[in-house]
Amino acid sequence: MTAILTRLGRLHDTVFGAFSKLFDHGLGGLLARLVFAGVLLVYYWHSAGLKVEDGLSGFFSIRPAAYFQILPSVVEAYGYDPSQVPFFPWGLIVTAGTYAEFLLPLLVVVGLFTRLAALGMIGFIAVQSFVDIAFHGANEAAVGVWFDRLPDALIFDQRAFWVLLLVTLVAKGGGWLSLDQLAGRFLPKARKATAAGG
Repeated sequence: MTAILTRLGRLHDTVFGAFSKLFDHGLGGLLARLVFAGVLLVYYWHSAGLKVEDGLSGFFSIRPAAYFQILPSVVEAYGYDPSQVPFFPWGLIVTAGTYAEFLLPLLVVVGLFTRLAALGMIGFIAVQSFVDIAFHGANEAAVGVWFDRLPDALIFDQRAFWVLLLVTLVAKGGGWLSLDQLAGRFLPKARKATAAGG
């Protein structure tokens, strides 16, 4: 009996040890980026696209609707007229939030500055959730609670998984097929060449 348990233990360690090494050395980051691309990239780009004008030149013009989406209470304080909202600091916040919604997901998907981009996305999700609750009137069902029988609340349930996915990227990096990995292959060579006078 002891021999069987020992063999099962070795088999367990071999199989899961190999998977753990793969996950730690690149597979984890690649899978997390793939899931992020499949689930959240288009969601965030669509949301950001609603905040800018149409066309290439319109990309550089923030729509008034962006102020209602990001800072509804500030727009209310200015008589529901976004043109009256001062650029500093409110317009700057709206502009930065809009372009962050384009840039951060792109950086996560291509795996460039992955850890910083994932950390930025965690902050973005926290602010997004706060605005949804405090200003957009997310109801109790949308907010949800943990440790109940319902796993479908938008904020406490879904976004917890989004954050867990991003925490994986903060911890593991972009993994295989990332621009971070590509840069890491060339940077050590460039440092050695510079140190050698090349």
